[in-house]
Amino acid sequence: MEREALTIRFPAQLLQKIRALKQDDESLNDLVVQALEKEMKWRSSWAAHKQIQTIRESVKQRTGVHPDPVPLIRQLREGEGRRD
Repeated sequence: MEREALTIRFPAQLLQKIRALKQDDESLNDLVVQALEKEMKWRSSWAAHKQIQTIRESVKQRTGVHPDPVPLIRQLREGEGRRD
């Protein structure tokens, strides 16, 4: 993976905590990269969730709330109303 240098200014207290908690064989750079990758995945997932919610709401506005299918499925499993 190609890397690019970047200067980031951390609050001093946060940097102290990071240094105290990171493992000895772990670089600060790797820790920051992993944290950013995790955050980007979370944000991407959150954006997908919001898009799904928007689509659900538009479908609900168009078609209304559908009745619960569970009672009908149970009736069909028990043989009521079947047309075999």
